Amino acid sequence: MTATARYSLMIHGGAGALDNVKDQKTAVRYLDSVQRILEHGREVLELGGSALQAAEQCASLLEDDPIFNAGCGSVLNEDGHVEMDAAIMDGRTLGAGAVAAIDGIANPVQLARLVMTESEHVMLIADGAMRFADHCGVERVPASYFYTEDRIAQLKEARLRHKMMLDHESPEDCVCEDQKYGTIGAVAYDMEGNLAAATSTGGIVNKRQGRVGDSPIVGAGVYADNETCAVSTTGYGEEFMRTVIAKTISDFIYMKELDAEEATRAGIDYLRRKVNGRGGMIVIDNQGRCASGMTTKKMIHGWIEHGGEAVVRF
Repeated sequence: MTATARYSLMIHGGAGALDNVKDQKTAVRYLDSVQRILEHGREVLELGGSALQAAEQCASLLEDDPIFNAGCGSVLNEDGHVEMDAAIMDGRTLGAGAVAAIDGIANPVQLARLVMTESEHVMLIADGAMRFADHCGVERVPASYFYTEDRIAQLKEARLRHKMMLDHESPEDCVCEDQKYGTIGAVAYDMEGNLAAATSTGGIVNKRQGRVGDSPIVGAGVYADNETCAVSTTGYGEEFMRTVIAKTISDFIYMKELDAEEATRAGIDYLRRKVNGRGGMIVIDNQGRCASGMTTKKMIHGWIEHGGEAVVRF
């Protein structure tokens, strides 16, 4: 790190009780993955890469790791299929791209980026998004890329109890104590002072076909504006959509002149008070200051603030 380095970066891998992280081996697996991806993002930013590039690349790497509920680690819906959502936003221009209810795409966040840069739209869904992917030459992967014994067993347990679940819920609420996935996200602040955010998910285990959560919704699961902050959220999407929580945090900064930590704390209080929301968020403000908050017991996340040392926590 040089004396003038001012880039910042945060990533997350899901919020909840994380009672599955009971053994040292599992904990190390999570920590090592987050640490590795943070260091990759550091290299992107130190080499002069943009916040948008860093957010997209970090989110893609999280999608590539099957321990997280995105990309190849996506959970299964009520029909036993993968339906993924993702979004990305550029704080410099307020440009945004999102996809929802897609399958067969290894990196949904990259398709979201193409929606932003190669179409006139912000969001494409289902068959329309898949046709757009084909138009852009995005390679499809077989269904077997997404299926593992753990995901299939997780769905079976959810069906037995006739309920949906987050991957990191507490034992009294969840259908399986050995849960290993989580919605992913990345926010970045580059050396030009630009912000960006990305969020990607496989959704909720045993969700209804066609359900779309907060992850691809600008202002709910993702938001970035150079005047205020970049935000990525994780949790029960319906609660985050009803509170438009990512934009709410941005508004706290814009209207009340709060910093990242203050705005995140205010956002968490608002989420609790209005809907008793379950989940968390990562935030970088327009000065590159990092903050995180959650209403759950834990959240897998890490950060590099102003080019400093990487910190990883549950």
